[in-house]
Amino acid sequence: MPRPVCLFTGQWADLPLETLAQKARDFGYDGLELACWGDHFDVQRALKDKGYVAKHWELLQDHGLGSFAISNHLVGQAVADVIDERHRSILPDRVWGDGKPDGVRKRAAQEMIDTGRAARAFFDAAPKTVKDVLKKTKRTVVVGFTGSPIWNYAYAFPPLPPGAVEKGYAQFAALWTPILDEYAKLKVSFALEVHPTEIAFDVASTERALAALNGHKAFGFNFDPSHFGYQGVDYLMFLRRFGERVWNVHVKDVWWSPVPTAVGTFGGHVDFGRDGRNWDFRSPGRGRIDFEAIVRLLNQMNYSGPLTVEWEDALMDREHGAKESSAFVRRLDFPRSERAFDAAFSE
Repeated sequence: MPRPVCLFTGQWADLPLETLAQKARDFGYDGLELACWGDHFDVQRALKDKGYVAKHWELLQDHGLGSFAISNHLVGQAVADVIDERHRSILPDRVWGDGKPDGVRKRAAQEMIDTGRAARAFFDAAPKTVKDVLKKTKRTVVVGFTGSPIWNYAYAFPPLPPGAVEKGYAQFAALWTPILDEYAKLKVSFALEVHPTEIAFDVASTERALAALNGHKAFGFNFDPSHFGYQGVDYLMFLRRFGERVWNVHVKDVWWSPVPTAVGTFGGHVDFGRDGRNWDFRSPGRGRIDFEAIVRLLNQMNYSGPLTVEWEDALMDREHGAKESSAFVRRLDFPRSERAFDAAFSE
């Protein structure tokens, strides 16, 4: 099987999984990256109900689909964040609890450990076609966010006291190392979607996050180029620098203006899709990301995991966008050559 073309379900969590599975197959996808919200993947049911994962695989297989990663961005965000009322809307009630920050972070950390355990149970029960892909990748992957105790320092005013950023990375490491230690025991890998508001959001901050964790073997990355382009970050440099730790890839596009605009990089507190923004997410192939260059680098890296569309475009119907994105990724992807192109001259 070539690299599977998948759809991330996070932006479709308003739909029952069975409904989305039918749509995804009709759109032309091979699989779903299951979000741990809506009814798409319930971490606690996967751990407590012996029939839950089997029924999930049955549903997916009935629609001709696989799954090669699960994602728990929302709970992961709360592990290292500065907790406030905004988090209540993204967290399960059992994690939010009374909303006191220390308790929220502690419960979020436990839920992320449980997510690793649920991933282990889910993929251990996978059909052979899925296990064959996972054997190539040599990874069982949970994708997600980490949160950050220092994102509010991104623009350093008032001036930061000496050592404030270093202290923040140490806090992040103290919160995430116990989770990653459990993942290592489970032979599960955590792939951070490098992203503004996370502890790693560009090349430099990714290097600092890795250093803070002493290069923990269970910590790697989901590569989503859309989060680099509008920042002015070299996303191909990211692949070259961290390619051996890129364990999951999201295909999402972004457009950014080549000229100054009324609404700058920080977004101006205006909604996505608003005219005058400096940047906006776009359906794959309709922005400014050079996906051809990305695929060529992925081939050089021997990346064999899924190419997963994370579909976001404020001005396009999502079903239209998801269908054309599936076709776009299939046209885009190609296998690496197993021989030199001029080998025939010496034969």
